[in-house]
Amino acid sequence: MFQLDAYGTLVAASLVLLLGRQCVHNIPLLKKYAIPDPIAGGLLVALTLLIIHQTTGWEANFDTSLRDPLMLTFFASIGLNANLASLKAGGKVLIKFIIVVIGLLLLQNTVGIGMATLLGLEPLMGLLVGTITLSGGHGTGAAWGSVFVENYGLINATEVAMACATFGLVLGGLIAGPVALYLIKHSATPNGRPEDALQPTTFENRQSGRMITSLVLVETIAMITICLMLGGYIRELLAGTILELPIFVYVLFIGVILSNILSYTGFYQVFDRAVSVVGNVSLSLFLAIALMSLRLWELASLALPMLAILLVQTLVMILYAIFVTYRVMGKNYDAAVLAAGHCGLGLGATPTAIANMQAVTDRFGPSHVAFLIVPMVGAFFLDITNAIVIKLSLLLPMFAQ
Repeated sequence: MFQLDAYGTLVAASLVLLLGRQCVHNIPLLKKYAIPDPIAGGLLVALTLLIIHQTTGWEANFDTSLRDPLMLTFFASIGLNANLASLKAGGKVLIKFIIVVIGLLLLQNTVGIGMATLLGLEPLMGLLVGTITLSGGHGTGAAWGSVFVENYGLINATEVAMACATFGLVLGGLIAGPVALYLIKHSATPNGRPEDALQPTTFENRQSGRMITSLVLVETIAMITICLMLGGYIRELLAGTILELPIFVYVLFIGVILSNILSYTGFYQVFDRAVSVVGNVSLSLFLAIALMSLRLWELASLALPMLAILLVQTLVMILYAIFVTYRVMGKNYDAAVLAAGHCGLGLGATPTAIANMQAVTDRFGPSHVAFLIVPMVGAFFLDITNAIVIKLSLLLPMFAQ
């Protein structure tokens, strides 16, 4: 057993990002299919640790205490960069994407429950391999896994949920690039040039230089810390109520309110370049830690029927992104980027969706619509609609206790 503390884990995550960057830059296949740097580096390290564990029994343990704060910092930065006027301007597109997302939620649970029944598994297992873990991620999986153990007597539900969410996180980052590449080649702009000529902003261009003073950086860190602090307080206040949601939703919401109040009153203008730098750093480190600390050997706990359902769900996500998301959202470059983001939302998590879109736009060009809509839908609307879909699914006769 090799143990790394928080500092060692942070150093390792930084090296994983550098490794991923080199892999994507030097391996044509990864570059061609726009695989995100954290996915490439993190998965390579996770596979290496898997081989070492299987051959020697040796394993590495990482201190992941920084993972959640980094994730929350990322969501706070999204909120602070959210301009309500811009969001209102994209209203029709936003509504269409929400409808598309809801459609996938319903389809995932239908496929999960249907295949579980067909394979002779508990129907609850179908929900676990549905929106609970795939669109919901590790947090939602852990929460509902506990409910299934306590209220339905489904043994090992939490372990199954974590394994399924892990599978989704990996696949959500791997399939998005090939899907986007296929769609862009068949779009109105097969050379990859987007329909608009606007310059990329905030999260769209991670590589652009940004002049930031130390004072601006301190102010940005202070605002992000306020978002984390108030988000945690609201989470505790609403715990156990009908309004209870994952903490990152509250953090993002506080960021939106704070930035727009400061802007409206003229008291302070949020410096979006500083916010985007802090957000991009947090996003990259979060994904690196999450992926390099994957214990892939634990996926062996998934029985073959569960693995079969997961593979079918992955195929469903690919087909849905190509034939529904892309077509409903306009069959153009922006729609292709949205489809890549939806692959992250549908199988992984919002950070995976953002990383997917960044990998695509780094190569082909900016997509303002995608970066306006996906973060807000993924961090706010998705969790609310997913909670409703899950609770409605549990009202089906097959789940009656």
